Amino acid sequence: MFDLPSVWAGIIALGVFIYVMLDGFDLGIGILFPFFPEERDRNVMMNTVAPVWDANETWLVLGGAGLFAAFPVVYSAVLSALYLPLILMLCGLIFRGVAFEIRGKARRTRHVWDLAFILGSSGAAFFQGVALGAYIQGIRVEGREFAGGVFDWLTPFSLFTGAGVVITYAALGCGWLIIKTDGDLQRRLFRIMPFLTWAWLAAIGMVSIWTPLLDTAIGERWFRLPNLFFLMPVPLAVLACVAAILRACRNKNERQPYGFALLLAALGYAGFVISIWPMLIPPSVSLWQAAAPESSLAFTLVGAVIIIPVILVYSALGYWVFRGKVRASDEGYH
Repeated sequence: MFDLPSVWAGIIALGVFIYVMLDGFDLGIGILFPFFPEERDRNVMMNTVAPVWDANETWLVLGGAGLFAAFPVVYSAVLSALYLPLILMLCGLIFRGVAFEIRGKARRTRHVWDLAFILGSSGAAFFQGVALGAYIQGIRVEGREFAGGVFDWLTPFSLFTGAGVVITYAALGCGWLIIKTDGDLQRRLFRIMPFLTWAWLAAIGMVSIWTPLLDTAIGERWFRLPNLFFLMPVPLAVLACVAAILRACRNKNERQPYGFALLLAALGYAGFVISIWPMLIPPSVSLWQAAAPESSLAFTLVGAVIIIPVILVYSALGYWVFRGKVRASDEGYH
């Protein structure tokens, strides 16, 4: 009745996107820390995510677990190929989590934990982008196993996508903080958001040009007729989102910058999926070739159908309970 590999690919893709949407702005706050050296501002920024930051990372665990259960070949080959950047990403998340907890209790060493928070957030975002770029440019697989070298992931393209993800998360973080803050801090965020948006657009444009040059199949998919006409709304929507963010910042609209930033991230994610579909290990292993046996897919799908709504409900409840503005006088992690 169902194409189970496609269903599982959709579940994992959704989990990864929700992670980018939630933990993206979360990491973005740490990336923005250097622009706000005052302790009072940093306290407010951290308190905007204090109730939800660890729950946001649930989706990363879900994506990894789903990949292991549904596509073990991908889990094995991709993690072998990207072992170093993923380990460095996890180190960044660990440093960031420890800094988040200890910073609020430290006094003389608070500046050290601020630095750990900045480096952990920036490092995690950067190496996520590096892994993404290495994945897009292709992973050599022979006999269902990774057959490349230890540093195949380290290329100019992957380093650029790493920087692009840092910019993306910084923009999402800025949009989130505009919603959650007020006063002088919010006014400064409104001034920063347009610069981040222009940098984000430049990164999207560069990746859009560079990716077809890396893989001619991706170039043909986007630019061959009639695909060109069908896919043209994607770049046009990107430009429309950028214009909407800039207009919202000029008009001091609190919610629109983050909303359109999420839409812009979704369009970038859609472009990524369009480029690689149906390959789960570009350029040669499709999702059907990489899938686990159907009995395993069906069995694990039962668990996913139960657990995913639970995660959605408690995540939504957390955001609902802690909705509203965060101010320097609020108690929390500072």
